[in-house]
Amino acid sequence: MLRYIKKYPVSFFIIAVVIYLSFFKPPSDTGLNDIPYLDKIVHFGMYFGLSGMLWLEFLRNHKNNDAPMWHAWIGACLCPILFSGIVELFQEIATDYRGGDWMDFAANTSGAVVASLLAYYWLRPRFHKIKVLNKW
Repeated sequence: MLRYIKKYPVSFFIIAVVIYLSFFKPPSDTGLNDIPYLDKIVHFGMYFGLSGMLWLEFLRNHKNNDAPMWHAWIGACLCPILFSGIVELFQEIATDYRGGDWMDFAANTSGAVVASLLAYYWLRPRFHKIKVLNKW
């Protein structure tokens, strides 16, 4: 476990922040309730950031192609989606001030999928280009 903490420190920090944001009791009178779908935008951003950082740290740690790409798809796309489903269930079961919402889960899933697609099709080729340039 310590090996993973050393390889993915920012990702573990983001996971801790996501857990905190998912279970703290937000203040009720902030005026932000007037912004439509702000909650869904925040959910999208949290899981976009989590999945994106997992991809970034995976690509950084495996520049030599020493791990198959399906490891990244499982660890940086599927795991955040499953994690968000578990968090939504815990919000419904364990708290009385939060409720599990299918639309929150859809926003979480959308964030992880969009980050994964961007990382695979935009970020990964740039890491490959950097690796090729470093050989010269």
